[in-house]
Amino acid sequence: MATETPQVLVPPNEVKHEYPVIDTDPHFLRVIRYARPSDYAVGAATAAAGPAALLTMERFSPTYLPINSFRGVMRLTIGIGLCAGFLRFYMRPSLRFFGWSENAREVEMDMKEMVEKVKKGEPLYGESTLSPYMQGVATRNSRYSQIFLHAMPWFNLVNHNQHGVDTAKYYKAAEEELERERLKKAGY
Repeated sequence: MATETPQVLVPPNEVKHEYPVIDTDPHFLRVIRYARPSDYAVGAATAAAGPAALLTMERFSPTYLPINSFRGVMRLTIGIGLCAGFLRFYMRPSLRFFGWSENAREVEMDMKEMVEKVKKGEPLYGESTLSPYMQGVATRNSRYSQIFLHAMPWFNLVNHNQHGVDTAKYYKAAEEELERERLKKAGY
């Protein structure tokens, strides 16, 4: 007779937030979807800064390298710049998910998205093929991982239900919305 180990959910650390917390472990695609145009601009500027600095330095203090050597250095600088730009881009919406920067737009988007999922009967955070135990492992490995992106890029690519927020608010809002629609149809 085999005994099952009980599922233990590890709650997220209690961290002080100036703004409402949306998600302490947002899925990679969700972070990309919630990005603002300013996030794209900051990421692009960061990506362009390295190659621009290299070209400026080469102009004012030439290395007199053969063109082929300089092209290799420039390609490397562009690659590093693109990686840095993407990580900087990814960090900005992540901080809004954590409630560490202004996030009124994202709170509204989150409420609309989750209420629609509740009304359709879909799981809030998507279907997962992993066992609950492995979902917990994935959660513990990626929760707040965006803070350390500069040292070790680590993204949440797993659908799970451990996001550090009370999901009852979505069900309550969906219930209220359905009641308003019902009353509207009834002519009240």
